[in-house]
Amino acid sequence: MSEKEDETLRMAAIAAVLAMLSQSGDDPSQIARKPGLAWSQDHRRMNTGKSSLMHQRASRSPWK
Repeated sequence: MSEKEDETLRMAAIAAVLAMLSQSGDDPSQIARKPGLAWSQDHRRMNTGKSSLMHQRASRSPWK
């Protein structure tokens, strides 16, 4: 096999793996960007001095 064909096959294999990873939806590099459970969001808010999640959700005006 020539070097150009080998490089083309390598790129195709990399593209196939990346396509499979993007379809699964479980990208481990994006875990820290997810807000998490309501319990953890509430405790994070309280520890940083903000109001509780329940208070924040209830304080929004439903009339817009």
